[in-house]
Amino acid sequence: MPAHRGLPLAMAAAALLLPAPDRAEAVRFEIKGAGWGHGVGMSQWGARGYAKHGRDHKRILEHYYRHTRVGQTEARKVSVLLRSGPGTVRFSGASRACGSTLDEDRRYRADRSGPDVLLRRAGGEQLENCGRELQAQGRESIRVEGKGTYRGDLVVRARSGGGLAAINAVNLEAYVQGVVPNEMPSNWPAEALRAQAVAARSYALATSVRGEGFDHYDDTRSQVYGGKSSETGATNAAVARTGGQVVRHGKEVATTYFFSSSGGRTENSEYGFVGGESRPYLKSVDDPYDRASPYHRWKVAYTRHEIENRLGGLVEGRLRKIEVTKRGRSPRIVRARVRGSAGSTAVNGLTLQSRLDLRSTWARFEKKG
Repeated sequence: MPAHRGLPLAMAAAALLLPAPDRAEAVRFEIKGAGWGHGVGMSQWGARGYAKHGRDHKRILEHYYRHTRVGQTEARKVSVLLRSGPGTVRFSGASRACGSTLDEDRRYRADRSGPDVLLRRAGGEQLENCGRELQAQGRESIRVEGKGTYRGDLVVRARSGGGLAAINAVNLEAYVQGVVPNEMPSNWPAEALRAQAVAARSYALATSVRGEGFDHYDDTRSQVYGGKSSETGATNAAVARTGGQVVRHGKEVATTYFFSSSGGRTENSEYGFVGGESRPYLKSVDDPYDRASPYHRWKVAYTRHEIENRLGGLVEGRLRKIEVTKRGRSPRIVRARVRGSAGSTAVNGLTLQSRLDLRSTWARFEKKG
């Protein structure tokens, strides 16, 4: 009908005025990867698989930590940082602190006052000036408000930078009881839990962050530690069954790194970390049962605009490709070059993992479009 004849021409004219599609959005970078974690030492999903196939915890540990044996260690205490910064730490369950007898059913608080730590009732009444450090003991455990319940003693120190540090001074076995359920699902096979208990105990003895009055953090900077609040019957049984057992390389306790999923092969220690050193017991090994892991293989994709934003100053001009120049034994990325239209930038695998939010450095890049 004549009244509508001009509509297609008008639409075509309008289309000429629309902006052309952004070609950067048409280009996609697909990343295919394997595993979750640094890849050094014991794969937890792999340990689960070995346990399901009849391996005991000693054989599991000997597979992932080459040329080692499971031996014994003496009882000792470790110190774990629970909280740092605030000028007040509230707690309950203590029977004694700074020479005073306390009521385990009542709440108390530690306050910073100048260079000292003051012990007060919950309402503010001062009981003792404890000097630079308050030490509180309970018959079984102490509850730290905002954190949880912990075996052992509570130590509250005046920090050199201001505020207070709340530290749990705890027997090694009790510490491991608070680690295992936070590092491995408690419904996994008993031998896998036992392997995790020995690895956690060994790692606690072989490493220290050398903090201000503490050996370890309660998070992934050391091992995830939830204290008595997080314990389960199955994981406590695994700790008890392996009491005092550690992984030894020669006379030394081995640094028993562990992680979630290997993708099918673990990595040499010199390639798993920036500045990592070669250790004879931390070598790449096959990990056949990792296939059960939901992270055994994974894939992510970014538009060119998204990946350039994530890589930031590593891209010179427009991103053309990410070229891997050295892989480890697994093969995780050790070194790579980010190649752009105006030049290229050298980068290590861990930087790529962090910038691109990847589960591991075992990754391959493909440009599409």
